[in-house]
Amino acid sequence: MDVTPRHRSVIDPDLVPASLWTRAYLRRCAATAGSTQLTVALSRPDGTASRFRTQVLAAGVDDEATYRHVERSVKFLLWSRGGCDVLLCGPAADGLAAKLAKEYAPAGRRAFDADFFRQVFEAPLSFRGVSPAELPADTTSHVSLGRHLDGCRIGFDLGGSDRKCAALIDGQVVFSEEVKWDPYFQSDPDYHLAGIRHSLGLAARHLPRVDAIGGSSAGVYVNNKVRVASLFRGVTDPAVFDARVRNLFVDLASEYGVPFEVLNDGDVTALAASMSLGRDAVLGVAMGTSVAAGYVDQAGNLTNWLSELAFVPVDYRADGPVDEWSGDHGCAVQYFSQQGVGRLLPLAGIDLPAAMRLPERLEELQRLMLAGDPRARRVYEAVGIALGYAAAHFAAFYDLSCLLIMGRVTSGQGGDIIIEHANAVLRDEFPELRIDLLVPSEKDKRHGQAVAAASLPSLRR
Repeated sequence: MDVTPRHRSVIDPDLVPASLWTRAYLRRCAATAGSTQLTVALSRPDGTASRFRTQVLAAGVDDEATYRHVERSVKFLLWSRGGCDVLLCGPAADGLAAKLAKEYAPAGRRAFDADFFRQVFEAPLSFRGVSPAELPADTTSHVSLGRHLDGCRIGFDLGGSDRKCAALIDGQVVFSEEVKWDPYFQSDPDYHLAGIRHSLGLAARHLPRVDAIGGSSAGVYVNNKVRVASLFRGVTDPAVFDARVRNLFVDLASEYGVPFEVLNDGDVTALAASMSLGRDAVLGVAMGTSVAAGYVDQAGNLTNWLSELAFVPVDYRADGPVDEWSGDHGCAVQYFSQQGVGRLLPLAGIDLPAAMRLPERLEELQRLMLAGDPRARRVYEAVGIALGYAAAHFAAFYDLSCLLIMGRVTSGQGGDIIIEHANAVLRDEFPELRIDLLVPSEKDKRHGQAVAAASLPSLRR
């Protein structure tokens, strides 16, 4: 299979884009007799489900490539759409399901992933081959939150290196503030609670009353309950997490006594983009401490998909960079986040003190970019090239017309270089795709996320 990118980064030339590899494999299927359709369905305990259709070579033609295609696609589906029952339908479905089950077993290579989905859906992850009659229908549910701007509202956004808050009166921002903090490795939940209360208090002082509160934060939240969240990754004791973290936002809602909603920060990013741009079919990707993503469908609705794109595979090289959490190779977090920047800096010849934290490394990169250092430009070029190929891969799983790019990695001149090179990849490699790559306006960068978060709750209980 020909997987030779037309665009290569000078400092990271060995990238094997998932989009090119998959296109080459599917072309091989189309040209090979006996290739068949494979349907993958992901279902949840609440009865919702989604389907994904692809092609596979006949058994015995190239089983290694076929399994790689299926395994990487299933991993993308798990982290983008989410589910705990993975059903495969096709001639080789039973064998593929058995291999996947071994990978996602407690001692398998994907044990981290399996444990994550067990926590999210409170059910074990399972794989099995099924007949066409056993496949569930597409029943993705819509989340009826957002776009409410009446009254006096507080919006907050909890990131890995700062937390933001804003006060709104009938949709107009009357106050906003950003405070640095370091929540990731704090083992005492009181640190998080004190910081959140501080931000809410700052905003409340600028309102005559508080009618509603909405927030965004990295992680998975169901009815304001924390299922899994990198924000609280330092709280490693399960008993402490269950007792003091899981219901943290439920307790805050009771404390304030007003409509209160918290969603994944990626979903709020997508909602902010849809609201400010007047566009639907939007995938929002925030390149910050990690990779936050969210999706607004063609009807302008948020869905119950996970869109935890930090963990989706975008690079198929065997020795690609390793994600520190899952131990997997080639995941998006190593390309589109501060971690990705930290990986690329030494490849560009920018050596910084080992003790320097990732946010400070990014700041140094931005300073070098302003100074015209060509090494800094190469880092942003590498991010942009990888993003262009990843955007094409995202389009295979999301029906999207617009990809909104935001987050600290995209700040300043570097963001323009990222967009420039990503657009070049899409133009030269995937001319059939019509995806607009956009960055938010300065106003939206300052207030967009908090405004969208504030709009989540309806005043009608």
